[in-house]
Amino acid sequence: MSGSFSHPDHAVQHDHFAQPRTWLTGEIAGIGGLIRQRPEDFVVEEIPMAPPAGEGEHFLLFVQKVNLTTEQVARVLCEHFGVSRDAIGFAGQKDRVAVTRQRFSVHAPGRDLADFSMIDHEHISVLWADRHDRKLRRGDLAGNRFVIRIRGVEPTSAPRAARCLRMLERMGVPNRFGIQRFGVRHRNHLVGREIFRGNARAAVEAMLSPGGPDPHAEAWNHFARSEFKQAASALPGSFRVERLVLRELARGRSPEQALERVPLSDQGFYISAFQSAVFNLVMEQRLADGTLAQPLPGDLLTREDGSGLTLLSEHPDPALLERFGALEWAPSGPLWGVRMPRAGGRVAEVELEALGAFGLSPEDLEPAERAGIMMAGGARRALRVRLKAPDVEGGLDEHGPYVRCAFDLPRGAFATEVLREIMKTGVEEEPDA
Repeated sequence: MSGSFSHPDHAVQHDHFAQPRTWLTGEIAGIGGLIRQRPEDFVVEEIPMAPPAGEGEHFLLFVQKVNLTTEQVARVLCEHFGVSRDAIGFAGQKDRVAVTRQRFSVHAPGRDLADFSMIDHEHISVLWADRHDRKLRRGDLAGNRFVIRIRGVEPTSAPRAARCLRMLERMGVPNRFGIQRFGVRHRNHLVGREIFRGNARAAVEAMLSPGGPDPHAEAWNHFARSEFKQAASALPGSFRVERLVLRELARGRSPEQALERVPLSDQGFYISAFQSAVFNLVMEQRLADGTLAQPLPGDLLTREDGSGLTLLSEHPDPALLERFGALEWAPSGPLWGVRMPRAGGRVAEVELEALGAFGLSPEDLEPAERAGIMMAGGARRALRVRLKAPDVEGGLDEHGPYVRCAFDLPRGAFATEVLREIMKTGVEEEPDA
């Protein structure tokens, strides 16, 4: 490989893109505490969009998993049913350190459930099974029900948690991207920034260079010394993309050639992380200005699912404002890309300033679009979403005191962002599976 790597510019970290500085519920003191002390403290149940079809070429399984990623369950199903990975579908990734219940589809034409034994796995249970007429795709769910115990708190703090949830139910939840979107090293957005503008060398540097506390620092130090094979060997299998790039570099490939070997879907994940960072920066500005729950001229209003974009004029329809107040509509924020619908007025200026804070202009986003990378075209996302069916109780069990919080969120919303508002402290989160 020609040339050597230098340390990339990590100055544009913007810690507040992931760690909020402004709370919507700031008038209510946080209760502190810890989450994910054990899997059963974090329970997630998928809310389906429709019932099983009852017929078709697919099995539809409602699966409970414990301490496993969604992808790990998919691999178990592949082996059990003797099908390829492409035959397995699911509606969304679910947390690993948790008890989660979600649907999986298995394409098995001409087969019957009676042809197969029960799945024998200590961390997987099939709660029910039926037939379905199509493969589940990402997003094929209405939302999720969360039941979460916050530990290390006094049960008497439950009323404060309840006040927070009632306020979020009334005003909407800030629809931030959780910190897990940015990876264990909080660098995925920096990789995405360089992929966006077609700078493969800088993307590889952002992905693999040393910096910050990290249990895998040995691998990044090997990279800095151009010891690519040793760096790959020092990383666990979960660092799939990083290991792939390092192996290509070890074969003498250039950064451009190494990055070309990364599937476009994985490159799209990094693009999405960059879009998420800019979105969170816009969110922070709206919270700081007190305008998250206020419709502004130039806002592109949207429903929770991102549909029905409507530009808000200087003299909006009173009926539209009424629906905004009822949380049926929300202001949208940018997931930047060259085809992203643009807001107007001062709203558009704030969104451009947020993109510029990361060193990019709209013209810099064109290389990724030309390369056909997933997500690169851009979209818009609701800045707030509805929280439903809140419930809170304080209690004590064999593991100590807790405050239990339960609520429903639409698909794509992060429960940990609700917990941030309640706890007002850092929330330990794991990277996306």
